[in-house]
Amino acid sequence: MSDKETIDAYNARAAAYADTFARTKPDADLLALMDAVTPNGHILDLGCGPGNSAAMMQAAGFTVEATDASPEMIRIAREQHKVDAQLATFDDIAGSDLYDGIWANFSLLHAPKACMPRHLSAIRKALKPGGIFHIGLKIGDNANRDKIGRLYSYYQEDELKHLLTNAGFTPRSTRLGAEPGLDGTVAPFIIVLSDG
Repeated sequence: MSDKETIDAYNARAAAYADTFARTKPDADLLALMDAVTPNGHILDLGCGPGNSAAMMQAAGFTVEATDASPEMIRIAREQHKVDAQLATFDDIAGSDLYDGIWANFSLLHAPKACMPRHLSAIRKALKPGGIFHIGLKIGDNANRDKIGRLYSYYQEDELKHLLTNAGFTPRSTRLGAEPGLDGTVAPFIIVLSDG
């Protein structure tokens, strides 16, 4: 994510975000990723936010590399969760065969739609053979900004699975739902766990 308005929105609301979405135990989606990844494997938390998911993965024995584009989120991850998070954008995904798993939980939805094929290709390349990829996005069409200025790119299920398949992933499970976001709006979402 390199959209300044989106980053500014997260910097301004980082503490509120951390409080709203704080949890100390993995939810079903995080458990599914951890169960699928090689025990004690290397996981990239792409768009780690306040770092609580990265902390839970570390506590479960995984080596976690956590990145986010918001300096305030990085600060909270380091100070509150003792996660050595690094400032980075989706364009910084590089390298081959690095990770056993990649957790992109409602982060890539801030990337422009035109950039998604390139990002997914870089993620596929960064995964080790047999690696696992988790992606969470909001369901819809096109892109727009929410009430607090964040850029959202929306996807339909078939569209997302087509993009994943084209990038070399094999979707293994899909979950649909709806829940309120930071701006208070209840929005439908899709989560797909894929084999790399």
